[in-house]
Amino acid sequence: MHGDIQTIDSGLLSDRIRNALTDAITSGELPAGTALDEQNLAQRYGASRTPVREALRQLAASGLVEIRPRRGVVVARLTPERIADMFETTAEIEALCARLATYRMTPLERGRLMDLHADSAAAVEAGDVDAYDRLNRAFHEALYAATHNGFMAEQALAIRERLAAFRRTQLRHADRIRRSWDEHGEILSAIAEGDGELAARRMRAHMLRAAAALGRFIADTVG
Repeated sequence: MHGDIQTIDSGLLSDRIRNALTDAITSGELPAGTALDEQNLAQRYGASRTPVREALRQLAASGLVEIRPRRGVVVARLTPERIADMFETTAEIEALCARLATYRMTPLERGRLMDLHADSAAAVEAGDVDAYDRLNRAFHEALYAATHNGFMAEQALAIRERLAAFRRTQLRHADRIRRSWDEHGEILSAIAEGDGELAARRMRAHMLRAAAALGRFIADTVG
């Protein structure tokens, strides 16, 4: 039991370290090419090297850092064009998931989505990016599952992992959290009406607005 608690604590700590590094990288505090040393990061965040290593692994999966032979871990160089391409791709996949889920989800799955939307309202009011990010992720993953297409859900989740850091970062721009929550409500309305095409259009717009918010956040930060 004690080992389980340690594992959970380590996982939560790696999430916090990953989030802190994500903010530092996307804000330019840690520019492309910066070497990231596990021991230095462990001291900086008051942690052992295990959660640091896990955080770096997750950042590598998102494409924010690269693990290079003999050079260790360095901050990756990503162009705005590459990020835009990734968001455009995920917008289409998520739109497809929204359309299929509208026609295939069970009443229980629809209720789960509505509960997640209601639960996230408190995070919106508090301006709590981390809490909203967790619930936002759960909302989208519940939608993937509701397609009842295992392969599509796997693909949607895989590309979401690649974009997770950027999707979190865009929530920091202005009132993006509230706008994101409102957009989820519009998607849910289309789902409740059984209009899969409308749900897909609203989901696509939701994702492209997130990309635009990310661009503005980066521009504001660099400026």
